[in-house]
Amino acid sequence: MSTLTTPVETYRPSYNKRKRSISPPGSPSRKARPVIPRIQDVDPVRRQERERQLALKLAEQELQDQASRDDSKTVQTFDAKAEFAKLTASSGKGGGVYIPPARLRALQAAAAASGDKSSPEYQRMSWDALRKSITGIVNRVNVLNIKQVVPELFSENLIRGRGLFARSVMKAQAASLPYTPVFAALVAIINMKLPQVGELVLNRLVSQFRRAFKRNDKIVCHSTTTFIAHLVNQTVAHELVALQILVLLLERSTDDSVEIAVGFMREVGAFLAENDPKSNNFVFERFRVVLNEGKISQRVQFMVEVLMQVRKDKYKDNPILPEGLDLVPEEDQITHEVVLDGDLPVHDGLNIFKFDPNFLENEEKYRQIKTEILGEDESSDDESGSEESGESEEEPVPEKEGIEDKTGTNLVNLRRTIYLTIMNSLNFEEAVHKLLKINIEEGEEIEMCNMIIECCSQERSYSTFYGLVGERFSKLNRQYTTAFEQAFRNYYDTIHRYETNRLRNIARFFGHLLSSDSISWAVLDVVKMNEEDTTSSSRIFVKILCNEMMEEMGLKGLVERFKDPEINDICKGMFPLDNPKNTRFSINYFTSIGLGAITEEMREHLKNAPRLIMEQRRALLEEESSSSSSDSDSDISSSSDTDSETGSDDRASSVSTSVR
Repeated sequence: MSTLTTPVETYRPSYNKRKRSISPPGSPSRKARPVIPRIQDVDPVRRQERERQLALKLAEQELQDQASRDDSKTVQTFDAKAEFAKLTASSGKGGGVYIPPARLRALQAAAAASGDKSSPEYQRMSWDALRKSITGIVNRVNVLNIKQVVPELFSENLIRGRGLFARSVMKAQAASLPYTPVFAALVAIINMKLPQVGELVLNRLVSQFRRAFKRNDKIVCHSTTTFIAHLVNQTVAHELVALQILVLLLERSTDDSVEIAVGFMREVGAFLAENDPKSNNFVFERFRVVLNEGKISQRVQFMVEVLMQVRKDKYKDNPILPEGLDLVPEEDQITHEVVLDGDLPVHDGLNIFKFDPNFLENEEKYRQIKTEILGEDESSDDESGSEESGESEEEPVPEKEGIEDKTGTNLVNLRRTIYLTIMNSLNFEEAVHKLLKINIEEGEEIEMCNMIIECCSQERSYSTFYGLVGERFSKLNRQYTTAFEQAFRNYYDTIHRYETNRLRNIARFFGHLLSSDSISWAVLDVVKMNEEDTTSSSRIFVKILCNEMMEEMGLKGLVERFKDPEINDICKGMFPLDNPKNTRFSINYFTSIGLGAITEEMREHLKNAPRLIMEQRRALLEEESSSSSSDSDSDISSSSDTDSETGSDDRASSVSTSVR
């Protein structure tokens, strides 16, 4: 049976492909793109960037050619305001784009030349200047200069820039926690005159703590609670917020929360113990409960036990107000009561620039506030200066005789200036450059040298910074070389007055100067290495001095330098050869400090000392014998002469008798 087979038609779907239409030639809607040469580069990212830059360059060149060909096109004038507004247009929190300094100065000059101080361009320039000034002042505040920094800070518009101040002080505190008491004191002073600024800082700190606590950010929580604790100590914040933070941290105790609470309590515990003893006892009872539960690690348990001991010691290492930071009188203190779970206005919009239609009026108002805060000294000084200048123009001022300062005030101010200059310098070149600008009268070079040495001695460990400063001064001016040599003699004579750490730093400082030939080795003539002329301090000083010289010059170089005839003649006191006892003492001393190689000459001298002594004695005996023999010969000759004279006399007398 034959089957009927029919061909099966397979299904083939039809795709309606769209054909690309070809633009007619010379169509004005599509322009021919410039041919960009392909750049060969191994790095694909760099190749794409180079091609992009080349394309931009070609496009710019094409636009310039087209502009030059178009005769009807007018030349556009440079609009400074439009350019400034374009570049400084705020885009989010960052605000604007980077402007090169030269271009920014040109734009500022063009905007200022317009004379409209209420324009957005001028306001933006003043805002940028305010931000930079506040940030710079906050970053350089410390315990020593806080009284000088506060007037500079008040001279800026802190009402307009209170958001900038709050952000700057919080960033600076988070970056340097040991300076938290200084920043808290600064905020307390500002809060005394401008309470809204202190309240804004406190609100932002509490808000930041709440966010960090929800995110389990231990680092931010620690820095924020430390700042809040010191604000409580300065009575800027009420102690209620500190107790709320402690209750929150100890309610559900974990290792991190208890650790933060311990650190917070160490800072604020002394204040709570003095002003709110009941709350303080409650907090420590809660610490005991956490300790007895045993849910925390042994490390945190040990921290709690240390906190208990700190409480027993009455927080002697954590005072309420450190020395030099109690700057706000009690009657002028303003305390803000902030609740931890309340609505806190942080005013984030104060951090960015906004156009102020009443800019000039607000600036005038703050100028009056600044005059009220800082007093009218500036205006009175200006008026008195103008009056004095007018009088000087009318009548010549007679020259006044110089006033001699016998109170030592000028000397104290000079030392303070030198100390602050050294402490605020980043490297030795900057320090030398700044110190040379200080007006030092003739004969006061020794004060500069003494202050450099004193600053070096106050460090915990020796820093080559001071040695390089001393070396640079010695090589710049011969007067400083002489002053350092005199300082070496003075310090060696009084070295027994210094403790071991300061003695070590001074010895290493002078060791660096000697090894670099910054001062003459003739200063070593004051060193007498014997048992009578040295003390334990002077021997330690010489040991550290020689070890420092050996580290920089090497033992071989140091030995060769001491063998130099000129230096060897200078250092007779260090290497005595006059007395075997002193020689033996010097040999034992230098051998014990690891410098036995420089005692070879003394050892040779001590080895040959008996033979030299015998030769000296023999020479003395020979001299004595020769002198005695000459004396005996002269005695014999004198006796013979007397005998002959007596004999002749006898004969003459006998002859005379016979003649008679």
